[in-house]
Amino acid sequence: MSGMIADAVTLVAPFAGWLAPIEAVPDAVFAERMMGDGFAIDPVESVLRAPAAGEILSVPATAHAVTLRLDNGAELLLHIGLETVALGGKGFTAKVAAGQRVNPGDPLIAFDLDAVAQNARALITPVVLASEGYLLTLEATGRLVEAGASVARIARAQPREADRAAAAEERFEREVTVAAAHGIHARPAARIAAALRPFVAEVELVAGDDRANARSTVALLGLGVTSGSIVRIAAAGTDARAAVDAVADLILSGLGEDEAATAAPAAPVVRTSGPVCASPGLAIGQALQLKAVDQEVPEDGAGAAAERAALDSALAEVAGRLAGTRGAAAEIAEAHRALLADPELLRVANDRIAAGRSAAFAWRAATAQASDAIRATGDALLMERVADLVDLERQVVAALLGSVGASVPALRPGTILIGEDLLPSQFLALDTANLAGICTAAGGPTSHVAILAASAGIPMLVAAGEGVLSIAEGIPVILDADAAAITVDPSPDALSEASERLFETRERRAREAAEAHAPCHMADGTRIEIFANLGSVADAAAAVAAGAEGCGLLRTEFLFLDRDTAPDEEEQRETCSRIAATLGGRPLIVRTLDIGGDKPVPYLPMGAEENPALGLRGVRLSLARPDLMRLQLRAILRGVPAGQCRIMLPMVADLGDYRPVAALLDEVRAELGIAERVPLGVMIETPAAAMLAGQIAREADFLSIGTNDLTQYTLAADRGNAAVSQRIDALHPAVLRLIREVGKGARAAGRWAGVCGGLASDPLAAPILIGLGITELSATPAAIPGLKAVVRGLDMNLCTALAERACDAASPAEVRALAREALQ
Repeated sequence: MSGMIADAVTLVAPFAGWLAPIEAVPDAVFAERMMGDGFAIDPVESVLRAPAAGEILSVPATAHAVTLRLDNGAELLLHIGLETVALGGKGFTAKVAAGQRVNPGDPLIAFDLDAVAQNARALITPVVLASEGYLLTLEATGRLVEAGASVARIARAQPREADRAAAAEERFEREVTVAAAHGIHARPAARIAAALRPFVAEVELVAGDDRANARSTVALLGLGVTSGSIVRIAAAGTDARAAVDAVADLILSGLGEDEAATAAPAAPVVRTSGPVCASPGLAIGQALQLKAVDQEVPEDGAGAAAERAALDSALAEVAGRLAGTRGAAAEIAEAHRALLADPELLRVANDRIAAGRSAAFAWRAATAQASDAIRATGDALLMERVADLVDLERQVVAALLGSVGASVPALRPGTILIGEDLLPSQFLALDTANLAGICTAAGGPTSHVAILAASAGIPMLVAAGEGVLSIAEGIPVILDADAAAITVDPSPDALSEASERLFETRERRAREAAEAHAPCHMADGTRIEIFANLGSVADAAAAVAAGAEGCGLLRTEFLFLDRDTAPDEEEQRETCSRIAATLGGRPLIVRTLDIGGDKPVPYLPMGAEENPALGLRGVRLSLARPDLMRLQLRAILRGVPAGQCRIMLPMVADLGDYRPVAALLDEVRAELGIAERVPLGVMIETPAAAMLAGQIAREADFLSIGTNDLTQYTLAADRGNAAVSQRIDALHPAVLRLIREVGKGARAAGRWAGVCGGLASDPLAAPILIGLGITELSATPAAIPGLKAVVRGLDMNLCTALAERACDAASPAEVRALAREALQ
């Protein structure tokens, strides 16, 4: 937006260190500007100073952050390190208090540089502009700055009248039909809000007589849009048409719910008078009632500025914890993070704070109002999202009051947990080793906690009614989620029958685990190697216990991340040696360093990249820093016996990426006096490498496909972008056709081809991959016994025919249907 700038303030570096753009912060809350624009400094000194003149708004009791209002009205948050709130103030000393006036360079917080560095996730310190209506202009980054050096400028934006008129004049509307099976619930709503981030237009979704801010997950949920509904997308602003088209395309593509459905429990979306299966399975155990109690919160606040700053800090703390989730919890966390930044929730909370209420009281009131609006829709599926709001209400209130951890009980072995409902954060805090099953009076089969339970293999019943809350603690219970039934104090015959069924299931899994230690052959005798993906010594031990025949991918970047200095040769050698020894001589494929703009490290400065996934990463970085590559090759060759060692290069596009490393490997072998040749292979992650697989295989010793990156590059969809990540599916026919090219190319050159991406862990994909010419699958350790059991039942002729049909399919859903039919 063009405009006239006024009330400018120059910011100086609050301490000496490496100046970086905000997107370099390894935390999505800051990097994706959820809290606002800004920059970051990785400090080399231990005093945080004022970057400009202003008034201190707040300093939390933990003294790890400070909020400052500048003389032009803009508010800044300075947050020392990442996840430093968890240190509880240890190592920090506040030098200022709320209400105090400061000048540029005045000390704000002193901290123990070494102690904080050792105990925090990272020292890099975000400086965030937390006010709307201001523009931040950042000076050149990627350099060392001294304390007091000019680094940025903040000015009030005053749009020209002509700009306002033009923005107001451009309006665009479009009607679409919502085809997603469950309408617009939490995850689709979060995706719509995420899709609008690049646009400035004001966008509304209109359903009947109701309308909602399309950037607000809460407001969208309140519309109660179900499958088959017709909605109108209306926008006003300079990019109104583009914003409307982006939302319309997302809705017409299914809002990502085809993919989400494959990860969700196979439960009917129905409401009955009895329990509903949310996660299949059978459990026998003793009942334990979960009684959640809301914490008392003060109604009156300590001043609007202090309460707003406290709420901002609590929201950032909870969002920071969510950013670290993995697996099935990651998508749920993305929806929760969208709720934390929801403009309607924040507006209501800030209105309450402005009226004199405390941050905790205001946040509770905002989430309660949103929950009431969702309940008013009368849609049972949407009402399952109320649990998400309750979860976030409790987490933020706990952060504001200084409470630690989720309110969950200690579990004894064989616990059947019973409660009104169970929140995602409560589930994640449970000791699942002792959790046999879950039964809730409320909730629904597509709730987020149901997805988590299914992912963990915990049987779960929901919507069982208030009667289950009267089940006495300690009484025996049979929870049969498959039959949607719970039996309290069962008879000896019922216990015997359930025990027999449970025994048979465990016996089958035990049989698969025992048979997993034998080499894997298909039913027709074809040999398929089942390896494991590893990221630590502990992973190697788990892989051997699960029956892995080797390591198909050792991610060496785990040695390089979350630290201030690079590991030296001896540390790398020692770790590789321990992993090789743990594998007991089994093949070990070590992937060279795969970091870059998407996985930044403080000791390896790199300029900001608009699209790190297409930038200086993987083998490209290694070629740009041959000193790092030489050191890593020396460590690998010294740590892993030559007969066990394989080396693999990430992000190769063609032989121009391969040949320089092959030459360097020969040099290093000669330096170390290693006569035996060590195989050097290539990770196929780019469409270019897949199309040139035959050419590459004539020189490389093996090919291994990374389906995660290959899929995002093939489908032009960033897997880290919530607005398009629903498009990513490795069983897309286009991806399968590229895998077919890799299989053909490897076979023609007399090389083997494997898959080490996420698709290798999916038993449904195994017959297709094998039919495409794949002879090695590298999966997560937990998936290995089941994967081997599936492969042992396959016939090559069936696999080849299935693979060809899959490549000719029209969609990933059709591919899955073909695979299920073939496996049956």
